[in-house]
Amino acid sequence: MNQSEQPDNAVVRFEGVSLGYGRGAVLRDLTFSIAEGDFLGIIGPNGSGKTTILRAILRVIKPLRGSIHIREGLKFGYVMQRQSLDEIFPLSVLDIVFMGRLGRTGPLRRFGSRDREKVEEAISVTGIEDLRRKRYRDLSGGQKQRTLVARALAFDPDVLLLDEPTNDLDIQGEDQVMSLIRHVHHSMGITIVLVSHLLNVLFNYVHRVMFLKGKQMRIYDRHEALSPQLLGEIYETPLKVGEVDGKFVIVPGGENNAGSS
Repeated sequence: MNQSEQPDNAVVRFEGVSLGYGRGAVLRDLTFSIAEGDFLGIIGPNGSGKTTILRAILRVIKPLRGSIHIREGLKFGYVMQRQSLDEIFPLSVLDIVFMGRLGRTGPLRRFGSRDREKVEEAISVTGIEDLRRKRYRDLSGGQKQRTLVARALAFDPDVLLLDEPTNDLDIQGEDQVMSLIRHVHHSMGITIVLVSHLLNVLFNYVHRVMFLKGKQMRIYDRHEALSPQLLGEIYETPLKVGEVDGKFVIVPGGENNAGSS
């Protein structure tokens, strides 16, 4: 479906929203909902407004027009792009994960047993028990990203927002991080919104796909979006959709009908 829906269990709802900075609109007339338990991927070229949507959900920026409705009491975990974290300070993995509890305790309060419990849960879920004493800046790219996911989970969020979580990772690191995100979604029931510019990353994990192009958005169920004809129209180049070892693969080339079942 390429028309947005407004489900009864929506946790976030955009109605006629335009977003931008100053007076310039980056995106116009966004109307869509994110339902409880959703796994939404947002894809588009650099500068298309992917991160801007996350900032609007977090209320870091206000709409130029329209309204954004967020379920009362909803808690967000945010995994920023890995390059955004300052690595000058010799913080350990445990220090980084505990930072996820600061939104609960405030910067001047001591951590309690509940905080330590949530930190240990986040470390266990992300599989970084053996890294807890290591310095963050000494980790591999995939280990750093798993640590940032753990920090977000330590906040005990209802919705997890991830901004380019596989940037600069090798194939193994990319697979490990995305498998972890899928595990978090399945095992914890957390609603996930994931931003990426990589088609092959998104299509193997998300339930729905939002395409951003020309200040507008189009949103589809994953299998609808796996149409070579639709992808070719959006990206203005012929694309092939295939399947290798149970994973979808999208590559440049002529049209075919594989992988669209």
